[in-house]
Amino acid sequence: MMRALWTSGTGMMAQQFNVDVISNNLANVNTTAYKKERVEFKDLLYETLSRASILGDRGRPVNLQVGHGTVVSATVKNFETGSFEKTDNPLDFAIDGEGFFMVLGPNDEILYTRDGSFKLSVTDMGKMLTTSDGYPVLDEYGYEIIFDYDLDLSRLNVSENGDFSYTDADGVTVSLDQRIGIVNFYNRNGLESIGKNLYRATSASGDPIPNEELENKNTLIQRYLETSNVQVVEEMVKLIVAQRAYELNSKAIQTSDEMISIANNLKR
Repeated sequence: MMRALWTSGTGMMAQQFNVDVISNNLANVNTTAYKKERVEFKDLLYETLSRASILGDRGRPVNLQVGHGTVVSATVKNFETGSFEKTDNPLDFAIDGEGFFMVLGPNDEILYTRDGSFKLSVTDMGKMLTTSDGYPVLDEYGYEIIFDYDLDLSRLNVSENGDFSYTDADGVTVSLDQRIGIVNFYNRNGLESIGKNLYRATSASGDPIPNEELENKNTLIQRYLETSNVQVVEEMVKLIVAQRAYELNSKAIQTSDEMISIANNLKR
């Protein structure tokens, strides 16, 4: 009966973590390009009371084992593309594909994001394309993207492959000789989430792959943003299931405690 107490305790802790992840998904239902997460579990060590064995024409064909509960093994992001929302802002971009934008984070570290709600920051060299937190957006070569001070945003255009251009007063399209950098990874689930819609590459994710080297290239959509891929109804169902599982594990603890109490009172 003591085993049941500890086993149910692991179930309660695992479901509490599950509720934490579901709550984070629901909290980010309106976060641009947010990717929902799910929790993976694995069972704990088993105690083998009797092993399966066959000696001649006699023996046990099955094992007699009892487990010691569950534990959270991983949180996995679902990188399914969210829907595209039209904004009419020339500095809003959505990636149609599995790629990421490159931004220059603190300490000159290159970070990655799918949040394309960019801004312009005035610098000594011109207007720099940045994230909402002021991190410079990088081009295909890893350099900051800087425009002239007199650039009219209403005339700014970006092609599907990320090339910047603008339309002059005569209606002629003039190239700006800059292309926004887009990369992909062999293992996107190996990326480390660091908040602010940013990811950090790890040894598990592998090195970034430039868009030009991909067989199925990502395309860029201007004046659109990718919405969160969280489905509220789906998360609410998961939340109810997690709550019920938590409740049942607590009931098992209560039942085990009552059984121990009954056993202790047998001599009375």
